Amino acid sequence: MTLRNVAIIAHVDHGKTTLVDQLLRQSGAFRANQAVAERALDSGELERERGITILAKCTAVTWQETRINIVDTPGHADFGAEVERILGMVDGALLLVDAAEGVLPQTKFVLGKALARGLRPIVVLNKLDRPDARADAVANEVFDLFAALGASEVQLDFPLLYASGRQGWADATADGPRRDLSALFSLIISHVPPPAAPVDEPFAMLASILESDPFLGRVLTGRIEAGRARRNMQLVVLRPGSTEPVEIGRLTRLLSFRGLERVPVEEAEAGDIIALAGLEEATVADTIGAIEREAPLPATPVDPPTLAMTFRINDGPLAGREGKKVTSRQIRERLFREAEGNVAIRVRDSEETEAFEVAGRGELQLGVLIETMRREGFELTIGRPRVLTRRNPETGDLEEPMEEALADVDEPYAGVVVEKLSQRKGELSEMRPLPGHRIRLTFRIPSRGLIGYHGIFLTDTRGTGVMNRIFAGYGPWKGPIAGRTNGALIATGEGVAVQYALFYLQDRGALFISPGERVYAGMIIGEHSRDNDLEVNPLKEKKLTNIRAAGKDEALLLIPPRRLSLEEAIAYVADDELVEVTPGAVRLRKRELDPIARKRASRAA
Repeated sequence: MTLRNVAIIAHVDHGKTTLVDQLLRQSGAFRANQAVAERALDSGELERERGITILAKCTAVTWQETRINIVDTPGHADFGAEVERILGMVDGALLLVDAAEGVLPQTKFVLGKALARGLRPIVVLNKLDRPDARADAVANEVFDLFAALGASEVQLDFPLLYASGRQGWADATADGPRRDLSALFSLIISHVPPPAAPVDEPFAMLASILESDPFLGRVLTGRIEAGRARRNMQLVVLRPGSTEPVEIGRLTRLLSFRGLERVPVEEAEAGDIIALAGLEEATVADTIGAIEREAPLPATPVDPPTLAMTFRINDGPLAGREGKKVTSRQIRERLFREAEGNVAIRVRDSEETEAFEVAGRGELQLGVLIETMRREGFELTIGRPRVLTRRNPETGDLEEPMEEALADVDEPYAGVVVEKLSQRKGELSEMRPLPGHRIRLTFRIPSRGLIGYHGIFLTDTRGTGVMNRIFAGYGPWKGPIAGRTNGALIATGEGVAVQYALFYLQDRGALFISPGERVYAGMIIGEHSRDNDLEVNPLKEKKLTNIRAAGKDEALLLIPPRRLSLEEAIAYVADDELVEVTPGAVRLRKRELDPIARKRASRAA
């Protein structure tokens, strides 16, 4: 049986996982009566909730005596490190582009990585069933993108298919018969070359994905670059840039992919994508080889992190009431375990006591990590995100991470978006009309200028705007950027919030809490309508007497509170504030809970 290794790459929500569902169904990977969830590869709880792929996953289908290993990759720019590693495992790629939305930032990112590795992608214009599909115009956009990214003559001659992943068809023409995906299967077999890996050399594999299994321990997935892997063979682990073994162990379990399952096999040879268990120290980017292997395989360098946050223990008055993992030792172990498998995240001990600096590629990536820890029973507090700057190696000038932001908005809202992003040091580089009286605005903007902007963007566009962003290198420091313009409403005591008090406080600003919620001194319970912080008492009750009032008590009607999601809370807080995250709540608080210490700290700043 011949073999093909292919990755599916695209911008977020362009239909990768849905297309994989149909490939699995039409290849016979499922029984006719088998109940399979939609987006079967998005197995994580957060992936299903958010509708995005966070971790890369492998599967395999068989078509006409050819086994095709398929890797579904994340589509969001914050998880780009996964895409970079996965492209090293494959010999071909399917580039999915939404036939209505067209080329977006992550499309450019993933295509650039694929072209740099010498791959010849197959372009699939997906979602042809959308009423606003514009296949011909998007096909021209894709060709222009290939040319702009410096594709070779061979890469520019890419095959093009028109498809609908949801309906399960792909054809060479937009008005084809629209029956099934046989044209896509045939094109993969004819266009993607079989793996060219030497079988007669000692076994070597570059670990690309790390998982933890309760029964098998550490499970490492990667492509065999040379030789054969056999169960119970001795293995050596080598780190990039060193010939000293990190670990010597035994291959206790060898797994190959068949549909959605990993099945145990006795042997696998060069070119195949496998998962193996039995090692305790090996991690992503390590070379796992036969015992006679002396040098590691070259590993792809990963783009550096651009954003950092401080993870601290929860030292507030409500600490330890909802979570089970509250100590700095437990938080430290969890963070360093995450950094082992996720090469885009870096963790180090902070100068602050019982705190850790965590650096990543963006707010979403770090937000997913915090949400995962919260669901695992951790309690912690998070500081405001900050960008990681650097010095230009030639001029010594200070540089900061820049992003390319694409905003698709209705025409009436274009002016306010341009104004707000210009205030955040954004530079408008392109304005292009779209169908349906919409405009696509392209900006180059500092990463810190987009922190906390998404909620403002949705408000300014009445919820109709769509924004996408991607890391675009480093640029000169743009100077100060105005942050949040409103102050905070800060509670002065500990107890349970009372409706009577909140009714009279809502004139002071927007509240974040409801009656009956526990509060404490220093906790932020709302946003002040002015630019200064205001200390308020949400515990004040109505004074009662034994004299009956002649009039009727007025109804205390409260405006529904403004509930911040975890990502919104992280982007909302100022430098002197923290986000308190527990399994049951997300709260905002001042870094200094004591008002006297808070005033002293503000004077010192």
